[in-house]
Amino acid sequence: MTRKQRRMTIIGGSLAVLALAAALVLNALRDSIVFFSTPTMVAEKHVEPGKRFRLGGLVQPGSLQRGDNLAVTFEVADGSAKLPVAYKGILPDLFREGQGVVAEGALDANGVFKADTVLAKHDETYMPKEVADALKKQGHWKDDYGGKASDSIKAPEGAKPAATTAQGNPQGAMR
Repeated sequence: MTRKQRRMTIIGGSLAVLALAAALVLNALRDSIVFFSTPTMVAEKHVEPGKRFRLGGLVQPGSLQRGDNLAVTFEVADGSAKLPVAYKGILPDLFREGQGVVAEGALDANGVFKADTVLAKHDETYMPKEVADALKKQGHWKDDYGGKASDSIKAPEGAKPAATTAQGNPQGAMR
């Protein structure tokens, strides 16, 4: 075997081992991956009952109903479609009608999304008062950052929304 043939054999073997390792990792992760869908996507894809996914959208105003033992029902909409959601547990402090929400769970046979986790999203233009004051002092403050009142301070475009869990912890925070 020449030097070139040995080198090509080693490279080929290395690529095969790398491909096998990637296939094993992807196969192991397949069951733990949860996809994000909107109510419109759920209707279009005809998601079968029992399949776990994340549902995102806005809580429809007037749809929130509280029941016994921390049970709540509400509707999540994305503009063109609505999906009823049932959840049992403590809702995040930021959860309100008209606000963004991400719920994780599965559809039941009646087409109701049974959530086991609810995340409430901050307004995507939220900015702490101290940051807004610092921007004003530096002369970088623009009028379109401000809201209808001084207690509603907005961030510049491109600010990332934060999320809190049903327990009120910031998403990704350690417990």
